Amino acid sequence: MPDTMTVNDVEFRVIKLLGKGKGGYSYLVTDETTQYVLKQIHHEPCEYYTFGDKLNSELRDYETLHKLGIPMPRLLEVDTQQERILKEYIAGKTVAELLKMGQMESDWLVQVQEMCARLYPAGLNIDYYPTNFVPCDGTLYYIDYECNVYMEEWDFEHWGIQYWTMQASERTDKT
Repeated sequence: MPDTMTVNDVEFRVIKLLGKGKGGYSYLVTDETTQYVLKQIHHEPCEYYTFGDKLNSELRDYETLHKLGIPMPRLLEVDTQQERILKEYIAGKTVAELLKMGQMESDWLVQVQEMCARLYPAGLNIDYYPTNFVPCDGTLYYIDYECNVYMEEWDFEHWGIQYWTMQASERTDKT
């Protein structure tokens, strides 16, 4: 893991790797004043997903979801040359982490369903996996920018919900 990374010649200290997704690595970084998420696009193969231009897809998806009013971290900077984006850091544990700890708020499902009510009429799905959501100050944020053409088999009711309820039930089964 690098000690520092730059976005448009501004240096940030890397605090930790937050995760690796289909399109890139996300790092928690700081300019010693504020914390951010720096996403470095990668070009590693993915068996189940085909990509075009990952950076442009990320930017296009952000604009699409932003216009629909999906709660997400703000996009702050784009470094096209290095294929990096800097976005607002939403502090807190992911829904996946909270579910494993036995914490589930019924309001989270209501908020995801409110997102679906905006997405489905626009012909879109997002990645409903619980690692992509962080509750903060009463709002559930979708911390990824990925969206795809709507297909029923990949919507929340047919695909996503199983991961939200399965992780919650796995925790209950172990106690």
